[in-house]
Amino acid sequence: MKPFVPLDFQVPLRLEHRLFVLRPLRISDVVKDYDAVMSSVPDLRNLFGPESDWPAEDLSFEQDLIDLGWHHKEFQTRRSFAYTVMDPAESQCLGCAYLYPTAAPGYQAEAYCWVRTSRRAELDGILYDAFSRWLSEGWPFASVAFPGRAQSWDSWVAAR
Repeated sequence: MKPFVPLDFQVPLRLEHRLFVLRPLRISDVVKDYDAVMSSVPDLRNLFGPESDWPAEDLSFEQDLIDLGWHHKEFQTRRSFAYTVMDPAESQCLGCAYLYPTAAPGYQAEAYCWVRTSRRAELDGILYDAFSRWLSEGWPFASVAFPGRAQSWDSWVAAR
């Protein structure tokens, strides 16, 4: 199996913006992550596609911890990369950003990002622009898909 990123690639660990910081999502982020997720359930429902049921209305704290543990391990093994989006003081989780391998023709990766509902109007476009620029400038991919954003869900599902 071909590795998602080259073995000698130095995975970026931080993106700093005046309004937020991206850094690897860890299990120790569960309290802040859970707050961000549960305060934004309706806005997150279709993040991963029209058929996605994440997050469930009754997502438990323990289930979120399991999810974060999975993301944490995937990052360590370089199979996918999940980043938390924190305010600059890291006192509040503002959202998350994800980078996954893809089988979609013409793309080497697929990416998603979200901002908690209370800050979405202010930050969503800014996060998307910064994250997509960071991926194009600092990662070894010629083409990254942003399903549901740069690619419509209909065209994305049809291409896969």
